[in-house]
Amino acid sequence: MTGTAARYLYLARHGEASEDESTLTDRGRRQAVLLGERLRKAPLTAIHHGPLARAEQTARIVHEQLDGVPLHMSPAAGDYVPYVPRREELPAESADAMLGFLAQFPAEEREQGPGLAAEAVARFTGPVDGDQPRHELVITHNFLIAWLVREALDAPKGRWMGINQANAALTVLRYAPGRAPAVLFFNDTGHLPAELRWTGFPSELHI
Repeated sequence: MTGTAARYLYLARHGEASEDESTLTDRGRRQAVLLGERLRKAPLTAIHHGPLARAEQTARIVHEQLDGVPLHMSPAAGDYVPYVPRREELPAESADAMLGFLAQFPAEEREQGPGLAAEAVARFTGPVDGDQPRHELVITHNFLIAWLVREALDAPKGRWMGINQANAALTVLRYAPGRAPAVLFFNDTGHLPAELRWTGFPSELHI
């Protein structure tokens, strides 16, 4: 990675969506408002979001809470399968279940995903040129956040599976010149009251 200044990449999953994923729920809209309020003190220079309604709506609500931060749509911030592991990359006892889970996603998402994931890494990660750090927010989906966290940790490609993000939770990655990427915090829901935390997670994991 080249560049002369640090990049701080803020990653947030969209707010809770309706069952058909066509819009945010009332809780999802409230989550987005609170996420935006939390980010008011962050020196953000841009907000990026994927093309699907739940990410776009979340981004627009967050944008309304901030002052003059540009808003950009990026297909690379969309919802797709970033990588389909080979069977031998997975634990033998769970490989069938994990590959079966990925097989339920449309072929287009699985085929185009690796290219979009590479574009996301190129566009959103690494140090930046200039004298000042850059702070950017990407409002996206669970899979891309998992992929970028895995990438930052230089973990095996198949390990993106099993990294999960709650709705409107915040993860921050730092890319500093001459240093390995750092996960400053992950899946932080401190800006959400208890009743709005952990949506998007299985009920047995709610704490």
